[in-house]
Amino acid sequence: MSDHITIHIGTIGQGLWRSPDGGGVWQKGRSVGEQSVRSLTVFPDDANRLMAGADDGLFLSDDNGSSWNMVDSYQPDRQTWSLAVDPTDSNTIFAGGRPGVRRSRDGGQTWDDLPVQIVEECPIGTPRTTVVVIDPLNSQRVYAGVEVDGVHKSLDGGDTWVRGNPLGPETFQADIHCMGRSAGPDGAATFATSPFGIARSDDEGESWLQHEFPPLTERTPRSYCRAMIVKHDDPNTMFVASGDGIPGTTGAIQRTTDGGQSWAPCDLPEPPNSVVYWLASHPDAPDVIAAASLYGYVYLSDDGGTSWRKLDREFGEIRALALSTA
Repeated sequence: MSDHITIHIGTIGQGLWRSPDGGGVWQKGRSVGEQSVRSLTVFPDDANRLMAGADDGLFLSDDNGSSWNMVDSYQPDRQTWSLAVDPTDSNTIFAGGRPGVRRSRDGGQTWDDLPVQIVEECPIGTPRTTVVVIDPLNSQRVYAGVEVDGVHKSLDGGDTWVRGNPLGPETFQADIHCMGRSAGPDGAATFATSPFGIARSDDEGESWLQHEFPPLTERTPRSYCRAMIVKHDDPNTMFVASGDGIPGTTGAIQRTTDGGQSWAPCDLPEPPNSVVYWLASHPDAPDVIAAASLYGYVYLSDDGGTSWRKLDREFGEIRALALSTA
């Protein structure tokens, strides 16, 4: 199944790479050069169309990542740490920066800074918007997770924003690394990862229940978590990327098949060499799950996370990962 999947990888200092055959052959994305790429997204209505956030601006591809063109309208005055395209209107794009959030309503021709009240300074310096999530049930509901400034929420498509309630009392529970939405028969839930694990809210961020994963080494009292995804065809199956710190010396992929009531680490063929930093999937191939460690290992599952293989190709530092089915 993964032979028909294109894997896209954004690296630090090595630009963009893609494998059009599920990890066999790798090609460098043209026109990006040695950029540092921190975010990738595939447009929901066109698997050939992708956007990448690099330190020097945004890049757009219309040929499944073979070549890229800079988005001239986007001012390259901040790192772009996250991208999201509205599933109901692909002309609406959100870009999470260091700092702030921008939005385009015309497919990237023009951009506006949104009034998200993010702190100017935090324990890591300038805050970064590490994730923007558009609710698949209601695209007017948008979440922004900030490192380190918690969860922010908009109920009007990004026009106005409110700060969500804290995930917990600790400072770094506001260190949001990723977010997701799960819509099952019992209602929708919101998830957010941090160095403390994964937190769940069943009331749109008004309250949170924290789940901590056991430590992988003696470095920390718990697993440090980065990316998370909800399986496209099963809201009860979710994955969390974790490790023993950042960058860490090892990592794991945690999986639940019962909506988060229980979790277990996936059986990987080779231990990660750092924290597992990012995860990716695509709705047209929901059983294909990709994962990448921060220091360049790439893993692929064809059966919804039951079994995995490590790809032969290794990279320097991976910060972004996406799958397309074009």
